[in-house]
Amino acid sequence: MKRLLLSLTVILLASQVFADIQDPPMRNQNSTRKLGRGWGNILYSFSEVFDTMQRVNELDGNAAAWSYGWVKGVRRWATRMGAGVYELATFPFPTNRRSYRPVLRSNIPWVNGGFEEFPPEFGFQSRKNYSTVYARY
Repeated sequence: MKRLLLSLTVILLASQVFADIQDPPMRNQNSTRKLGRGWGNILYSFSEVFDTMQRVNELDGNAAAWSYGWVKGVRRWATRMGAGVYELATFPFPTNRRSYRPVLRSNIPWVNGGFEEFPPEFGFQSRKNYSTVYARY
């Protein structure tokens, strides 16, 4: 009886481990998503300029938005454009840490320093959240 109970316990624990393997955390990151991310970054990277200017305007005011915000937005536009070209050219291959992860650093730990996976949409057109929503500030 003890062997049967021990066997059932081991099988139950092993089935839980097997269930976790069936849905790995990076399953959504595949070559098709990388291709779409590349096209999106190329086509809509210009929206970084306006989005960054809006963020700087809310934090520091108009003068900062038209000076510092504009320069920071152009830099973010160029970075996103370069990442888009790179991801479009290498979409069939898992190049980032042997996976299809985004090349740009995530914005979750750094409030204003990182990038979202896809280019920003203008506020009145946004209908879809791609991932968990975090506060901007």
